[in-house]
Amino acid sequence: MSVGAVVVLVDHRDPRWRGSAAPLLALAHELGGRQGWSVDAVWVGPGHDEEVATWVASTGPVVQHVVQVDGADPQLPASLGCALRAVADDAAARLVLVPSTFEGREVAGQLAALTGSGVVVGASSVVVEDGLVVAGKAVLAGSWRTRCAVTSPLAVVALDVHAAAAASPATPPGTGEAEVRRHRVQAPAAASAVQVLVRAARPVTERPSLAEAEVVVVGGRGTGGDFSGVEDLADALGGAVGATRVATDEGWAPHALQVGQTGVTISPRLYVGAGVSGAVHHRGGMAASATVVAVNTDPDAPIFEVADVAVVADVRTLLPALAAEVRSRRHRSG
Repeated sequence: MSVGAVVVLVDHRDPRWRGSAAPLLALAHELGGRQGWSVDAVWVGPGHDEEVATWVASTGPVVQHVVQVDGADPQLPASLGCALRAVADDAAARLVLVPSTFEGREVAGQLAALTGSGVVVGASSVVVEDGLVVAGKAVLAGSWRTRCAVTSPLAVVALDVHAAAAASPATPPGTGEAEVRRHRVQAPAAASAVQVLVRAARPVTERPSLAEAEVVVVGGRGTGGDFSGVEDLADALGGAVGATRVATDEGWAPHALQVGQTGVTISPRLYVGAGVSGAVHHRGGMAASATVVAVNTDPDAPIFEVADVAVVADVRTLLPALAAEVRSRRHRSG
């Protein structure tokens, strides 16, 4: 048994893994290499041997072990927490990394409760200092940045995917050397008290997922309910569409697109707020954005306080012009 391990939850939807896997594993490899810890990637769910084997080959030297766990439902956080606990115990894990999504944060809480471990969700960085896992995160709607040292033997961290990508080195080319291990767990009654009766796939879209997109265009009250300009600019930039709570409450956009403290937390390289006032609960969900562009007719809108570029204009006029200019420049350069 190794002296320690970093365990990484591979977020997947049968049978494809999501984009969060690579940056989390690369960062785990970087952290583990400095401490002499191995890296165990955990794939929870049924078979798909061919897909798992393909994924193992792509990880190269980053992962020592891929642990495929049967007997747990990858759609239920309580069941995932039990699966991760079993793997963490077996590997003598010092750190468990999960993506900081809705599901990931709930899984982190479940695992921490099961193991009595310290947990940090919504983290923007992870380092190991003097043997302790230290996670950085923004709090109070992004107005403060904190560093949280976990003093328990096991640290559970839900990490923002873009932060992991920025902090980790490029993933080495695959060599297929990772060892595949199988693990079966029997979830306790409390973890299986909820049963999934029906699963319905979300409509397929070519846009990236809101939580993982590098560019997000968010529409607010200033759109007047017309999201065509928001969607057009997002498509021109290859980004995702988001919305404020007002826009979703009014039915202008699905609630799944809500950005904020009670919605999706994002940290794209580029955030464009179209007609967004910048209420504190919204800023709490986008404060980690690298570059913030805000468009509003009100020069005193709170969003301008955190904007890198502030434009006083009507979004219904400006957004179509921006989208056309983006496409024109891409056409000339391509």
